[in-house]
Amino acid sequence: MNIESYREYCISKPGVTEGFPFDEATLVFKVMGKMFALADVDDFVSMNLKCDPETAVELREQYEHTVLPGYHMNKKHWNTVMVDGAFNDQELKKWIDHSYDQVVKTLPKKLKEELNNL
Repeated sequence: MNIESYREYCISKPGVTEGFPFDEATLVFKVMGKMFALADVDDFVSMNLKCDPETAVELREQYEHTVLPGYHMNKKHWNTVMVDGAFNDQELKKWIDHSYDQVVKTLPKKLKEELNNL
């Protein structure tokens, strides 16, 4: 997966916006204002994705060199996934979907209803 396909996939999801809230290189994707994915556009070697805590630990154990605790993130809820060819696009998309879903399920009822109406 390259930065363009990563961006296209993330932005295609309902309720998603993109921006650079931290600096000019860190592209952040939010669903209904809540962050679910981010990556460095200048050096796309990894992406940070939200993850269920149990699944996060399992993935880190299974892929110890390519799935790491979230860099500059809450290590319990975020993984840094290396984009070095170890995973095919379908696997990466599955993890992006999981990240998106993790955020959506915690949205307040009003925002969930708004998202469902998009």
